[in-house]
Amino acid sequence: MTTRPSVVNLHSRDWSAIPVEQVSKGIERQLFWGDRIMICRLRIAAHTVTPVHSHPHEQITMVERGGVRYIVDGQELVLKQGDLLHLPSGVAHGATMLDDEVVLVDVFSPVREDFLPDNGNGAR
Repeated sequence: MTTRPSVVNLHSRDWSAIPVEQVSKGIERQLFWGDRIMICRLRIAAHTVTPVHSHPHEQITMVERGGVRYIVDGQELVLKQGDLLHLPSGVAHGATMLDDEVVLVDVFSPVREDFLPDNGNGAR
């Protein structure tokens, strides 16, 4: 019996082992990515505002903790712990954190190269 060599290069990490980057005042980010997909975990201080912006990446956001008021394509919606939001490519969106610290998990496809460390080495 012969075994076939694996073509999969597996990467596994625990969030506690992934470096925390201070993105701006009140926002910390952790990154984990593959060739075509990226996941980010963000800890954001209460009342922090992220301005309305858009990007070519498709995004799915999960609220792990706290509450967030989003403006998506001019419409307001409030998400709480456990809620999910899908943002298609190019859709304008911004957010205001409500009264408590917020933890968000964002998934992007393709990878947000603008988020990658300068050396290209990171959590991956």
